[in-house]
Amino acid sequence: MSTSGNPPLDERFYSLQPDEAEFFKDQTGIGSDEELKKHVLQVQAKAYEVHPYSCIMRFSFTSLRISRLPAYSHALKLGRERPGAIFLDLGCCFGNDARKAVADGFPVENVIGSDLHKEFWELGHELFKTTPQTFAAAFVPGDVFEMLEPVPIPLPAAAGRESSDLKGSSSGPGEARPGDLRTLTSLAPLRGHVSVIHTSAFFHLFGEEQQRALAARLVGLLSAEPGSVIFGIHGGLRVAGERERQTPGKPRVFSHSPDSWRELWDGQVFEKGTVRVEAELLDATAYLRPDLSEASVAEKRYWLQWSVTRL
Repeated sequence: MSTSGNPPLDERFYSLQPDEAEFFKDQTGIGSDEELKKHVLQVQAKAYEVHPYSCIMRFSFTSLRISRLPAYSHALKLGRERPGAIFLDLGCCFGNDARKAVADGFPVENVIGSDLHKEFWELGHELFKTTPQTFAAAFVPGDVFEMLEPVPIPLPAAAGRESSDLKGSSSGPGEARPGDLRTLTSLAPLRGHVSVIHTSAFFHLFGEEQQRALAARLVGLLSAEPGSVIFGIHGGLRVAGERERQTPGKPRVFSHSPDSWRELWDGQVFEKGTVRVEAELLDATAYLRPDLSEASVAEKRYWLQWSVTRL
């Protein structure tokens, strides 16, 4: 299958690690490896028609990526120990990362997915054989740049602290924490209330200034309580700059290095010294398409895994 000149789907990309196969079998109730593969391929084909993202082509949605990020255990701890702690999965696609967090103990009533394409969330129910009743996490469709206004940056350490309580339910200007998150139609009411923001394979979709503008919106959502965290993984480089996309023929995009990513958050977005930023490059050669060799691309591929934690 090909969509508007995009690369055709290739089932050679389908490969589940043992823990991933166990997770999907447990979530879907499908015990057969062949039946599971057939089911995943069917949903993948529908999603590729909605928008042909490379992460859909490469079955990134079958990876337990979030659970392999260093900040994940801290995120789960907040879910266990901070009453009312909200988990936001931004750019959630099928919601597989949110579902993994719920499976690992984050209260489902405090979990929200958000994506530009509502169809992806609906296909997530098809993929995992659930309904909005059997998997009751909230979903807010829309463009984050339109739903949220940027906050003035750098954000001082004290921003929002005067309206936070000892339980970590810090609030935005005069607004209480939303009750039933499933009633939300925008992310705006969450300002100052979100303890955990996870966003993977998202920042690298934008240019350098757009990435800064996105960061200036996310910090407005983040709870002022120490320990609140934003984390994820996306394309990176050893030296910040433009890189070619994994899909040939697409415009070049901007990628941060670990150093430039730390500088963005610690000093540009947050007041310097008020957050701990961890950033590390991982070799992403394995994510290249089978028909691409390293000689055919200008740069070696890397993933940048990172977290930004309020001190």
